[in-house]
Amino acid sequence: MTAVKSITALEILDSRGNPTVGCTVILNDGSEGTAYVPSGASTGQHEAYELRDDDRTRYLGKGVKTAVSNVNEIINTSLTQSQYDSFWEFDKALIGLDHTANKSSIGSNAILSVSLAAAKAFAKSNGNMPLWNYLAQDNNKPPELPVPMLNILNGGRHASNSTDIQEFMIIPAGFDSFNESLRAGVEIYHTLKSILGSLGHNLNVGDEGGFAPELNSNEEALDLIMQAIERSGYEAGTQIMLALDVAASELYNEDTDSYLLEREGITVNSHDLISIYQGWLNKFPIISIEDGLNEDDWDGWIELNHRLGSHIQLVGDDLLVTNIERVHTANDLGACNSILLKPNQIGSMSETLRALRLAKANDWTTVMSHRSGETEDNTIADLAVGWAAGQIKTGAPARSDRVAKYNRLLQIENQLGNNAVFTGKKVFSNFV
Repeated sequence: MTAVKSITALEILDSRGNPTVGCTVILNDGSEGTAYVPSGASTGQHEAYELRDDDRTRYLGKGVKTAVSNVNEIINTSLTQSQYDSFWEFDKALIGLDHTANKSSIGSNAILSVSLAAAKAFAKSNGNMPLWNYLAQDNNKPPELPVPMLNILNGGRHASNSTDIQEFMIIPAGFDSFNESLRAGVEIYHTLKSILGSLGHNLNVGDEGGFAPELNSNEEALDLIMQAIERSGYEAGTQIMLALDVAASELYNEDTDSYLLEREGITVNSHDLISIYQGWLNKFPIISIEDGLNEDDWDGWIELNHRLGSHIQLVGDDLLVTNIERVHTANDLGACNSILLKPNQIGSMSETLRALRLAKANDWTTVMSHRSGETEDNTIADLAVGWAAGQIKTGAPARSDRVAKYNRLLQIENQLGNNAVFTGKKVFSNFV
């Protein structure tokens, strides 16, 4: 049995300079864990409720003093009075403190900060175990280094002067180790920078570290990335694959039931948007499309999966929001074949794990993910390895808030030594 000594939180800043919640959990044996909560810009309307103060006199209304107070008072008072057989028992008790469907009473940011910090503390209490190892043992699966999805060119809500598509990513899956995969991604990133500079584009980066040039079309971005892959000496389609995060909910007009691709100068329905994707798949080695349609366009998603789902992974982010009920619905309808896992969308470790396990049981691929507003917290790296997620999406190899996750994965790979297993191309074995 393990007793919790104290749970304390404070208001800190994320990578966009917005307040977020930091938390430290200390157990009676002195084991300690600290975690910081991220925040998204392109957020799904079905996500758990991120509690902010709406006090315009502080941080333009984005302060989180109430969420911090909820940790220090409600959660700390309630959960330091009992002993727990495991972290998972503690997490269940934590989730149970908020009796709303979306955690709007205490706040998902308050609850998640405690959940992440407590997991680290319980891992340390268990023989000073690193979190990835603690999770792997509990998951009864060997740890596995994920394939990185590197966001190297930004648009949409992450860089408003660039493309309609929010993220253009490379997936260096055709390698034998995580470090070789990452190296290839880094080299392509820097080569893309050189190409953009030679063409006179600005070299500013978006929220996730990808470059944000002002381009004439979305396809131009794909062409530039293909040039960077070739010039770096890698093979597109075998060693390096492409991925898109369309964030189509941001392009959708509910009144007209249509999608605006401003850079293309067109407005299309879901059927025609899928046809555009099909055209890109015929020209480029795209293996993954995330949020290709609006978060509630279920009929469109069914058509998308029917037309493209046997060839590429169709990742539900805003569609699923790491919510097991929406995963059930999507699977029953045949709406997608992959899930993006964001702990702050659902608000706890336990619920994130349940969504991952359900997705895997449905033979879906799973992608552990950051948010656009991040901190130096690198917990998702441990989650990706310990839960054998297969893929991790954590931005460009730039900005300390992104690089922290990559460096943590390199550290874990080194700790595993000869026992390190890299997912590689087998993660896409479902697709032909």
